[in-house]
Amino acid sequence: MAEERELILKLGKKITDRIPYKLGMEKLTVNDPEYWGLAGVVTDEMAEVALCMDVRKPITLPKLAKKTKKPEAELEKLLQEMAVVGIIEYNWENPQHEKQYILPMYVPGSAEFMVMNKEQVEKHTEVADFFENMSRLPLEKVTPMVPLGGAGIGMHVIPVEKAIPAAQESADVEHISHWLKKYKDKYAIGQCSCRLQQRVRGEGTGDIEGEWCIGVGDMADFLVQTGRGHYVELDEVLELLERAEKMGYVHQITNIDGEDKIFAICNCAVGVCNALRTSQLFNTPNMSRSAYRAHVTKENCVACGRCVEYCPTGAAKLGQKLCTKNGEITYPKQELPDATKWGPEKWSTDYRDKNQINCYETGTAPCKTACPAHVPVQGYVKMAAEGRYMDALKLIKNENPFPAVCGSICNRRCEDACTRGTIDQAVAIDEIKKFIAEQEMHADKRYIPEIVNHLGTGVDLPQKIAIVGGGPAGLSAAFYCRKMGYPVTVFEKESRPGGMLLNGIPSFRLEKNIIDAEIEVLRQMGVTFKCGVEVGKDVTIQQLREEGFKAFYVAIGAQGGRKAGVPGEDADGVKTGVEFLRSVNLDESTKLSGRTVVVGGGNVAVDVARAALRAGSGEVSMFCLESRDIMPAAKDEVAEAEEEGISVNNSWGPKEILTENGKVKAIVFKKCLSVKDADGRFNPQYDENDLMTVECENVLLSIGQSIVWGDLLKGTKVEIRPNGGAIADPVTYQTAEPDIFVGGDVYTGPRFAIDAIAAGKEGFVSMHRFVNPGQSLTLGRNRREFIELDKNNIDVETFDNAKRQIPGTKAGVAKETFRDLRCTLTEEQIKTEAKRCLGCGASVVDENKCIGCGICTTKCEFDAIHLTRDLPDASRMWKSEDKLKAIAPYALKRQFAIKRNKN
Repeated sequence: MAEERELILKLGKKITDRIPYKLGMEKLTVNDPEYWGLAGVVTDEMAEVALCMDVRKPITLPKLAKKTKKPEAELEKLLQEMAVVGIIEYNWENPQHEKQYILPMYVPGSAEFMVMNKEQVEKHTEVADFFENMSRLPLEKVTPMVPLGGAGIGMHVIPVEKAIPAAQESADVEHISHWLKKYKDKYAIGQCSCRLQQRVRGEGTGDIEGEWCIGVGDMADFLVQTGRGHYVELDEVLELLERAEKMGYVHQITNIDGEDKIFAICNCAVGVCNALRTSQLFNTPNMSRSAYRAHVTKENCVACGRCVEYCPTGAAKLGQKLCTKNGEITYPKQELPDATKWGPEKWSTDYRDKNQINCYETGTAPCKTACPAHVPVQGYVKMAAEGRYMDALKLIKNENPFPAVCGSICNRRCEDACTRGTIDQAVAIDEIKKFIAEQEMHADKRYIPEIVNHLGTGVDLPQKIAIVGGGPAGLSAAFYCRKMGYPVTVFEKESRPGGMLLNGIPSFRLEKNIIDAEIEVLRQMGVTFKCGVEVGKDVTIQQLREEGFKAFYVAIGAQGGRKAGVPGEDADGVKTGVEFLRSVNLDESTKLSGRTVVVGGGNVAVDVARAALRAGSGEVSMFCLESRDIMPAAKDEVAEAEEEGISVNNSWGPKEILTENGKVKAIVFKKCLSVKDADGRFNPQYDENDLMTVECENVLLSIGQSIVWGDLLKGTKVEIRPNGGAIADPVTYQTAEPDIFVGGDVYTGPRFAIDAIAAGKEGFVSMHRFVNPGQSLTLGRNRREFIELDKNNIDVETFDNAKRQIPGTKAGVAKETFRDLRCTLTEEQIKTEAKRCLGCGASVVDENKCIGCGICTTKCEFDAIHLTRDLPDASRMWKSEDKLKAIAPYALKRQFAIKRNKN
């Protein structure tokens, strides 16, 4: 154990805000953060000088020299060293503009300044823990007693200025422009101490430190002279503030110097900010909230969820707009300490995850809930109704970079869940999305997302990311990585990117020009494609590491077919469905002669059967284990196949393939009685006496897909499951090889494009955090769960009674061409169809949790959420020395209220 240093103990006690230690009720020890936070970086000589200073009382060099009995030149040098360490600060705020030194309290103050010395905190990591402790421990008992305005204790939220309604009365101190004008001569920007602290502690939540803090006036000089920042002009400050708003950061000003003074404007990320934590951890928003609160205009709200995603406190959640059979839903509100005893049982220690919950338990719009990517369906449908097609496209691309692709092939889980389907027919959501995407296809310019990150707008980050596999999961991950500014390279073993979109889906369902057009957006964003390169064969993961790649997203899909394991399946004329589709997609002149039997009942099997017909097969039939009611293929796709003359035969499984001279002659099926056992496991049971022989020349086995790894994972620690899929963390997708993440079919097994797209975005989040050391891969990622409203408990009083709109078809005979003959809806049909949406979801704001930052208003595209000045007292700013004057009346009033409640 280190030797106890008395001067450090005395200094720790002097600066602390913890009342028991301040008043001598308890003895400070070497185990307290006030001691060990200082001990590693503050010398006894520094402590001796600091002990000659009064907390927050400025003193000039001559006066301090007199008190310390040190020569001025020697003392001045030592004071500068102390300022660099962070134990003191200085300014020139006196009539003579003479430099004066201040011993600050811990927070905001010395603990913060000590962390802002980046080199120091990385060497003495305990300083990061010290800052975390001293921004929390002194507040644990006092926060319930703090009135609106924060009582001069810490930081104060200041709203996004454009969110303040012009028609409302407001105070100057509520406007960032007021403070920028007041300190117009001097600004400096520097590292965010909270982000830096959490990064060093390994608890970052993906908000990288960067230069987010703006020092004003003399603080700007202090930051520059101690190596903590650099001067900037007003236009740079405005750019920083705008960029912070784009990224969803909350503006806060220092709140310890009274009405007329601040020393910094911060742009705070809730997952790491110590100041915002006071309202989240302790559930005591008075500490930081502004004079404003957000309110939703329900009739305008479309439950797109953007306000929910960006709300720093979890005040905004998705609910429903429709009445239940018992009337309108009343949503719960966060309890406040105004008239209640408050302690740890009232805290939310898991607030970083708890505040990421999307929905109230009563649920929200089923379309958004059912979509694997949780695309804001209700939002883009409303925009389509208004003719705002480009806005709708941008809204979609927040969650799905490939709306045109999905408009052609999505399995429409949103429509299956649509509330309108309980009345007549679901809204034609996919057709609306397809129309929106097509408008961009015809536009002179495509929408190219803006790059925004902690270094700037349009700025590239240094960490290179490799995407292995150019299918929907890999391309989605590439899109979001590039949108953040990472240099991204996609390695694709085929000659063109697209994966199974390109090679596994026939053109009559998804035209290749659609895939190419949406991939072209990635190229314009700056994504590099290296095609004809098979990782593991042409280049190894290790070689790519040596080239500077810091993370790998492996999403090669399930590109291999599966055999049935029956006699005769090696005969000439037997292929897997995947193999056949690949050959057709590469060369549409591929021919099949004779009769074809397709074994399988999924969407891929339907594609195989329809492609076989177009390849010249005279007769095509499908056989699958499942009965018609549980057949996995989409009903509309099965209907289209039958319209083309393909026969669909249910409840039959292959027994053997009959051959003659090595070629297929026929296939024998046995009756399937059940597909799964009582526990839901795949375990088909057959009647071996009930057989059917079908003569044919071709058998296409579409009963599953396999993952063809090759040598991709050679030399890595990635583990593979018995079924061939990669083992990875279910939240982060990180494998046993820390820099390798997986997604799409290689993790989940064969699914749909929209599942892969959703996985790709989560893969991006993990890689973004991974390549920035100190970021937790899991904290604050509780965004996946959505709850569907109870469609059996709604009361729909009025609705547009138009029938579901049906798209037309182009001239031609479907079974004779590989072209997609499906048309999109007309613009008139789109507007008619969009009005059929019941608009069942809406955001709901808990006013007790709202801190009035206004970020939600900047994300809303529907004029549905606004700030109102409900709490004018929250704009009162106090000096730290006067905090008891602010706290005492409120604390007394609260105590009376608690007693009344007891009685």
